[in-house]
Amino acid sequence: MSLAKRTLPAALLIALIPAFALAQGHGNANGAGNAHQHGDATAPYAGFEQRAIKSLSEEDIAQIRQGGGWGLALPAELNGKPGPAHLLELSDELGLTADQVDAITALYQEMRAEAIAAGDRFIAAEAALSTAFAGSDLSQDALRKLLAEAADARAALRFVHLSKHLSTPQMLSADQIRKYQILRGYADDPCAKVPEGHNPTMWRHHNGCE
Repeated sequence: MSLAKRTLPAALLIALIPAFALAQGHGNANGAGNAHQHGDATAPYAGFEQRAIKSLSEEDIAQIRQGGGWGLALPAELNGKPGPAHLLELSDELGLTADQVDAITALYQEMRAEAIAAGDRFIAAEAALSTAFAGSDLSQDALRKLLAEAADARAALRFVHLSKHLSTPQMLSADQIRKYQILRGYADDPCAKVPEGHNPTMWRHHNGCE
């Protein structure tokens, strides 16, 4: 086990596990996390009427309440600005130093605390909107206020995640960012195959291959 991995506190590893697991699940910012699979294309939302909050699945709510990304930081994640949670998950593969792990851990803990608070506000806003439509006296003015609160809450939640992605590049080397993109499947590994016509030794040296 590497030095970087040993520096991760046990409590943090426990906290990260649900976030990693939820990130692999079906929940996302499009609210399609608990979609029932139906062959009839005319009923794509069948089953959604059973949701407590119609616009959010149980998986969506669980991920948001855990401080998970919910797909909100994709503009950063897919443009070379790694997320702190995935950096810690890949700390060994990226060769993070103990100091890097400490800095990224602090950033992750700050992000998660802020995301949980912002997420609670967003869930409450979506719940209020869902409840309002369940009644029969929702006015257009009231609807505008509910929508404004939901939109503002979602923007605040998204800011939490995207702003933390902005902080990670200066914590990493260019090689670590490049390797992160390869490990996450966003870029091809130049070391996996030497292009035809290139000297293998020079190619591997130029691309930092081991």
